[in-house]
Amino acid sequence: MESSSGRPPRGSRGPAASPVRLGPEGLAAQLRRGLQSTYLVTGSEPLLVGEACDAIRAAARAAGYGDREVHFVERGFDWNALLADAANLSLFATRRLIELRFSSAPDAAAANVLASLAAQPPADSLLLVTGLLERKSLGNVWVQAFERHGVVVVAQPVARAALPRWIADRLESRGVRIEQDAAALLADRVEGNLLAAQQEIERIALLAPGATLDVASVAEAVADSARYDVYDLVTGALYGDAARALKVLAGLRAEGHEPPLLVWVLVQELRLLSRVEESAARLGSVDAALRAEQSWGSRQDAVRAALRRLRRPDIDRCLADAAVLDRTAKGGARGDPWLLFESLVARIAGVPLAA
Repeated sequence: MESSSGRPPRGSRGPAASPVRLGPEGLAAQLRRGLQSTYLVTGSEPLLVGEACDAIRAAARAAGYGDREVHFVERGFDWNALLADAANLSLFATRRLIELRFSSAPDAAAANVLASLAAQPPADSLLLVTGLLERKSLGNVWVQAFERHGVVVVAQPVARAALPRWIADRLESRGVRIEQDAAALLADRVEGNLLAAQQEIERIALLAPGATLDVASVAEAVADSARYDVYDLVTGALYGDAARALKVLAGLRAEGHEPPLLVWVLVQELRLLSRVEESAARLGSVDAALRAEQSWGSRQDAVRAALRRLRRPDIDRCLADAAVLDRTAKGGARGDPWLLFESLVARIAGVPLAA
């Protein structure tokens, strides 16, 4: 039953409802059954997280949520101001999509507010919360509140063995067929990076509509890739080749790439570097930590090279700088994101910078 405003009942599927935690592949079916009032989207795969959020936004627009507010949750975030604003609806207010984006796990005060918002979201609003959570944090009380009253979407990495099938399915949805060996070749090329895989899929679908691809045609397509690639930027920085990394960054800027996507990729690599550094001490070696992370091929070599140069304080500083860059790139802080990007790339590559 809908409320008098025509929106779904606020925030809950009822006290007897089962918790809802989905992978991205299950979200479309859930959205067809009807929007919930609250969504939490998290995971370590930026492409899948972004696609899930886009799907929720599109469904919200189709359901009449005409306004959209985006809030970046950081230490010191004014929850009282948010709650007061959310409650202050005018007589002519339209449905609103309220997005909360956090760059680190919410503290205790934020977790309490999020749990309350999940149970009772603002009137005529759909709440979408996004941010990376560690696996252990998925059992927190506030996350369980989203499961009970809304939907939690967790974007897990695509296993190496499953990546060729993932690529083939996405190409098939665009009218392109690919042979098994050719899909495996493309999977090796992208080394587990789904954003890179998606870029190749879109390019192939544009250049070879309706085609059936074999190994030779995929090899030719890969050889014709764009001159500048975000993964060349990351690799150069991790190997300590500052000149190469900064040249690629300048090229990406000249080609019209926007900072947020580039930042996203770089942050994922920094988080991988951080996890491997922490796990290596526990597991006894960097190689064991890389295997635990399912890191492949040349990506392993780049991480090893970076860890020979960067220590824990260096990695923490890079992560802190990346958080500032991310906020700036998204308009949440003042500054030139490209200048911050250059400084971060140089720091990762081992160039001494002022504190």
